[in-house]
Amino acid sequence: MRRLVIAMALLMPLAAFAQDSRADYLKQFDTNGDGKVSEAEYVAYMSQGFERMDTNHDGVLETNELPGGRGMPITLKEYQDNLRHQFHKLDRHHHGYLNAQELTAPPQG
Repeated sequence: MRRLVIAMALLMPLAAFAQDSRADYLKQFDTNGDGKVSEAEYVAYMSQGFERMDTNHDGVLETNELPGGRGMPITLKEYQDNLRHQFHKLDRHHHGYLNAQELTAPPQG
């Protein structure tokens, strides 16, 4: 559960961008320019937050690197597994990619 909370804290930038143009926001993720976001594109983009927080670059967010300095350490693999899970929750149409509306929708429990 703590890891899910950490992942959700790192996903918070999604809410801030929801007010911007959905198409512009999608373009930040969409590296191949096809107008949709694949799981790989989503995980790569969202992993940037992990990489910024991993100040010692060891592939683990230690307690002191986590928001608020609390929580259990989490590896990059665990973090990315959480992102994949979140991607599939956002993919409400189950078509294997996110459109602009799905990308900016609030995560469901």
